[in-house]
Amino acid sequence: MSRMTPFSSPLLLGFDAMEKTLERLAKSGDSYPPYNIERLGAADGKAERLRITLAVAGFAESDLDVTTEENQLIVRGRQSDDTEREFLHRGIAARQFQRCFVLADGMRVIGAELKNGLLSVDLDRPESERLVRKINISVKD
Repeated sequence: MSRMTPFSSPLLLGFDAMEKTLERLAKSGDSYPPYNIERLGAADGKAERLRITLAVAGFAESDLDVTTEENQLIVRGRQSDDTEREFLHRGIAARQFQRCFVLADGMRVIGAELKNGLLSVDLDRPESERLVRKINISVKD
């Protein structure tokens, strides 16, 4: 028995990678760290922007790593345990995380800023030119 997927139509060609990405996203259930995604209005005729804000309280700039790899934005946080401190109660763990966001074609990361325990990553997608190309038809006898 074959499985029906949204991309199983014969009219949708080359979307295999998108289907695998959607399956991977559906399986990931980690909700740490919490985050917001907001749309920032276009200003002065510039492209619309997005901002991803992650709650990373307790992480210093040196503990965080923001990278893009192919079509993914990857945010990693690594804290090391301070063995010199003696805790009577430890409710705040030095927890590592990795949060991935899949980016559409053309999305660019503008920059990242850490302020008051919130890491903000700004993205935009410049308007692309509409490309129309005539395909020549060859006739073979």
